[in-house]
Amino acid sequence: MDSLSTVALTRALVDIDSTTGREGEAGRWLAGELRRRGYRVTEQPVDASRFNIVATRTAPVVVFSTHFDCVPPFFPSREEGGRIYGRGSCDAKGVLAAQVAAADALHARGDDRVGLLFVVGEERGSDGARLANTRPAGARFLINGEPTDNRLGLATRGSYRVKLRAAGRAAHSSFPELGESAIEKLIEALGILRKLDLPDDHLLGRTHYTVGLIAGGVAPNVIPPSAEAEVLFRTVTPGRIIRDLLSRLDGLVTVEEMVDVPPVTMESVPGFDTAVFPYTTDIPYLSAWGRPLLFGPGSIHVAHTDHEFIEIAELHAAVEAYVGLAKGLLTRAA
Repeated sequence: MDSLSTVALTRALVDIDSTTGREGEAGRWLAGELRRRGYRVTEQPVDASRFNIVATRTAPVVVFSTHFDCVPPFFPSREEGGRIYGRGSCDAKGVLAAQVAAADALHARGDDRVGLLFVVGEERGSDGARLANTRPAGARFLINGEPTDNRLGLATRGSYRVKLRAAGRAAHSSFPELGESAIEKLIEALGILRKLDLPDDHLLGRTHYTVGLIAGGVAPNVIPPSAEAEVLFRTVTPGRIIRDLLSRLDGLVTVEEMVDVPPVTMESVPGFDTAVFPYTTDIPYLSAWGRPLLFGPGSIHVAHTDHEFIEIAELHAAVEAYVGLAKGLLTRAA
């Protein structure tokens, strides 16, 4: 394996702005690079300018997968202190480069049964993964790549997001008895929410939530006729259980379900460190691509930050780890 090529591939990808919705240029460059490496490449259109990439040499038994979109703002790569800095270096372009290097290493050893699936849109709704799931490649196992500090993920939390809406009646603030405050209703509902006994799980722990957005009212001297809040639950049980609990807010707010991504448990392989993770991935939307595993270099703690980076040594270690994971799964599938 040429480890320098893994660093070079990471930096080349990082240097192309592929914030969600702008993945077209990165997709075209990556598809060309994979063709130069000898893969048969299929581009799966997701919309007029963006597409997923499927790269194979033969019918895959194992598929490496990750996403090549990033959160904003874009900033280019640099090497410093044994690290690659730049948007997407950790989440998840370094992961992608390590997966390509591992598949190339397996090819050099005579095994072409590992394919590649790289999708758009993971950071905002997983539209790429949803599309890919309608066109599976027939693989037995999917190794999804996210920053896990080179540990196998045993499970990930789900995500359940709702919008709470309160309705009131506007009136002049000097005559509050003529109005009905939607903000007061919303505050009361959020107070009840704080006291709910949320589900827990022996592996993933207790459900927690964030009130991420609040809006309401029209002016300081008007009884507010409307108010709303968006609440994101990091779930350890199906979202319907949270929805049932939120019925206790009836009469104060209406509940609009916006996102429901279930928690997931995954395959493990002996000899690898394991962990559970509180974030969601594309795995729930790629059920047709095989039994899932989760593994990748980099730390989620620096993903999405203004100092995002990946350790070069960890990147190289991930290449060997992906090779080992694939070999173990290929043996299992024989």
